[in-house]
Amino acid sequence: MQDFSLYFNLGWHHILDWQGYDHIIFLLALCGIYTMADWKNVLILVTAFTIGHSITLALSVLNVVSINTALIEFLIPVTILITASSNILGKKKQPKNIRLKYTLALCFGLIHGMGFSNYLKSLLGKSTSIVSELLAFNLGLEFGQVIIVTGVLIISFVLIWFVKIKRWDWNFFLSSAIFGISFIMAAERLPAIF
Repeated sequence: MQDFSLYFNLGWHHILDWQGYDHIIFLLALCGIYTMADWKNVLILVTAFTIGHSITLALSVLNVVSINTALIEFLIPVTILITASSNILGKKKQPKNIRLKYTLALCFGLIHGMGFSNYLKSLLGKSTSIVSELLAFNLGLEFGQVIIVTGVLIISFVLIWFVKIKRWDWNFFLSSAIFGISFIMAAERLPAIF
């Protein structure tokens, strides 16, 4: 039980660490277009993302799959670019095509899971029993993601309902800022894969 608590705490601290801000801005892009009224959809989106990264995290830690780290580090900002672009191109409509968003969150989670895997591998070392550690780490990641998403939804609520910023303006501002940051990240990481 002590190991479970340790890996749970490592999971949520890892996702909230600003040095790994690429995962944080992905969550901002994924959920920033929603409001408190959409909390169920947001929870499902975050869970789809968690399922995706849990799969590749487990496969990577168990040495079933291995992908070039530089390629993964490049693909992570690409997933953010795509998500931010879809928010901007969604124009002034309410978020639709939720099944497509779930599928993308799951697929993008597969990529982000590979990004988490090196960190978790270094923590596990030569440990042979990793099932409970993987579960605890993933639950910790999910907990951290829920904290981030709750913060985003609260900020959205305050800006839209009290400050009276139009929902589309908030979406456009947030998504454009994230697009710019992720574009720079992808451009910086591109040379490393060649």
